[in-house]
Amino acid sequence: MEFGIQLANIEPPQFRASAQLMESLGFDLVCFPDHIVLEGPERQYDPHGLAYDMIVIAAAVMEATKKIQVGHLVLCNLFRHPVITAQSLTTLDHISGGRLLAGLGSGWTETEFEMTGIPFPPITERLRMLDEALTVIRSLWANERTTFNGEFYKLKDAILWPKPVQKPHPPIIVGGGGKGLLRIAAKHADYLNLIPGAGKKGHISLDSVKRFDDEVYSEKVKFVREEAKRKHERALEKSLEHASLLRVEEAVAGRLRVGIENPQMNPVRHCQRPEHRRVILDWVRADDRQLTLRHGAWNSSVKPSQRSF
Repeated sequence: MEFGIQLANIEPPQFRASAQLMESLGFDLVCFPDHIVLEGPERQYDPHGLAYDMIVIAAAVMEATKKIQVGHLVLCNLFRHPVITAQSLTTLDHISGGRLLAGLGSGWTETEFEMTGIPFPPITERLRMLDEALTVIRSLWANERTTFNGEFYKLKDAILWPKPVQKPHPPIIVGGGGKGLLRIAAKHADYLNLIPGAGKKGHISLDSVKRFDDEVYSEKVKFVREEAKRKHERALEKSLEHASLLRVEEAVAGRLRVGIENPQMNPVRHCQRPEHRRVILDWVRADDRQLTLRHGAWNSSVKPSQRSF
């Protein structure tokens, strides 16, 4: 079992210090969301939430650490052209010496698109865009030149140099819960972060969180494994691993809870599931002392044989 931490809504020095602390405690991964608006269930958000550019933050954390893996849960495909995403992620892989976890998703927080005027197509279109983007990125990472004539992206003899440090490419994680997203994960991803459905609605509802219980989770895991084996001839037991994002309760400004707490799932039992290789704790706002104390409590709740540290 591997453990990670997701950090957000803190100042740049805290990102670096917290990542160094997590590395010293033996965590395997530190990752960041990619949003303009840090929105919780039912469209709640703090207008003064700290939404920094997480590609820049990842670079700063990589420079401040030596061995912990660094990545995103997940970059929003609608914010960047996939060629730029491929270039940025390649840069991060080189800065870190091959420690990048490449996260990409279709985008789901409708609020930030309404605010900015960035196009927010229906979920079916966003998923087709994500599929094309991942196809383009993987080709740019692997091939000398890429020609692609898609519905949304068109490349002609495109180059990207240098190639990533990790071969054949950095591990890819996608996040979501609908069948369309799961099909994309089966085709492209090395890790899958399963979450309650939000893409079609454009926000996370409390009802969808409540319905996301152990039975639903198991059904989604089974579906994506079968899809990968049937359509893409991938042995998912070896090639696709699951990351479980368990959000740790933390209040913002004493009133607004941005994290999602799901009473339908037992967190300790959930992280002991046999299909899990990695559990990620999501901390929206915490100081280093709180992180240390909570890590100790979590560490004592999980069997030592299921920890990598």
